[in-house]
Formats: sequence, C-alpha cells, structure tokens
Amino acid sequence: MNIGEASKASGVSSKMIRYYEQIGLISPALRTESSYRTYGDNDVHTLRFVRRARDLGFSVEQIKELLALWRDRSRASSDVKAVALEHIAELERKIAAIQEMTRTLKHLAGHCHGDDRPDCPIIEEIANGAQVNMEVNPRFGVAALK
Repeated sequence: MNIGEASKASGVSSKMIRYYEQIGLISPALRTESSYRTYGDNDVHTLRFVRRARDLGFSVEQIKELLALWRDRSRASSDVKAVALEHIAELERKIAAIQEMTRTLKHLAGHCHGDDRPDCPIIEEIANGAQVNMEVNPRFGVAALK
C-alpha cells in the first residue's frame, strides 16, 4: 500500500510517517522503481503501536525504547514496566506544575477587579515576577512555576 493508504489504516498522517522514518523511529519504507513508498501490514501495525504510544504521551525516545522491547521476544516485562513508571512520574510532575499554575492564576484573578481601571494584579505579577516565576521546561513542554 502507498503512504496515503498506510496513513489511513494506521491513523498516522503521511507527514508524521515521513518524519518517523527520517528520525529513525520506524524503518524506511520499501520503494517502488518510481521511488514511491510502499508499506505492508507489519509497517501499519508498527505505526499503530507508535500512534497509541503517542496518544499515551510517551516521548519519541521512550517510544524507541518501547519499540525495541516490543520487538524483543525475550524481554523482561519489568523493563517495559520501568519505562511506563518513569512516564507516569513525568506525567505526575506535569500535573503538579499545571495545578500550581492554576492555583496562582485563580489567586491573581480573584484579586483583579475586572473593571474599567487599568490596575490589574495579573499583569503586575507577570510583569514584575514577584509571585509568578514561570519557566518552560523543554523536557516536558509545559511552563512550571518556580
């Protein structure tokens, strides 16, 4: 099947399939004489695996590790569990950061009069950084309060 058909069958866009090939997450597709990519059932199964892992929020590096474990029939389930537990810990850190941001913003919004005056504690705190000191964590892709 061609890339469009593989995309439809797997739920992964053609653009992402090309990207996954480029970064080595999946093996490059076989090519026809006219250089069109061709995919088989195993390729689609792998793409579905990748899509499900992405849906669960695993990083590309974690998916590489999971794919290697999936392909290794002599793997220990404890290795798979370790990847999952690490991911759970990351998700819990993200949740805590988002909850802290929510609490801070609720506090600031509660102290904003919301009227026609220009005074606004939300803008003041963000501009001055007195209470809100946010940093984007590149590993998690979310802003975290410090």
